[in-house]
Amino acid sequence: MEQLLEYGYIGLFVGSFLAATVFPFSSDVLLVGMLIAGAGVVPTVIVATIGNWLGGLTSYWLGWLGKMEWIERWFKVKRETIERYQKSVERWGAWLALLTWLPFVGDLFAIVLGFFKVKFMPAAFWMLIGKGARFVVWAIIYKYASHLL
Repeated sequence: MEQLLEYGYIGLFVGSFLAATVFPFSSDVLLVGMLIAGAGVVPTVIVATIGNWLGGLTSYWLGWLGKMEWIERWFKVKRETIERYQKSVERWGAWLALLTWLPFVGDLFAIVLGFFKVKFMPAAFWMLIGKGARFVVWAIIYKYASHLL
């Protein structure tokens, strides 16, 4: 069982990383699956958080590489719309990184933060806090729910 969990941690890390990029699946399911398999709560939350955070930072850097012309050409978004979003991003800044934990749209927040060149260190910090809090909440839900079953 220990060896299974060891490989499970690697799988959790990789899965959490990929889930924070453009691959559409849930790292939450992986986290709960590890807990059901008997993995320790603290290492599971840490591994999932680090994997998901590094995946979010990858999305941030992909956004950083983006160009306004690409958005207009490939996604058919008008420059005025992009500039309006930029004002919102400038208003909230790195605090928006807290929202990268959200399912489906969180990855877009990470890309947008990079695209609009929000300062890396504050964005990385708040992204880590948001993603870590998400997994802590899931672990707490699991702990309480497992006692009810």
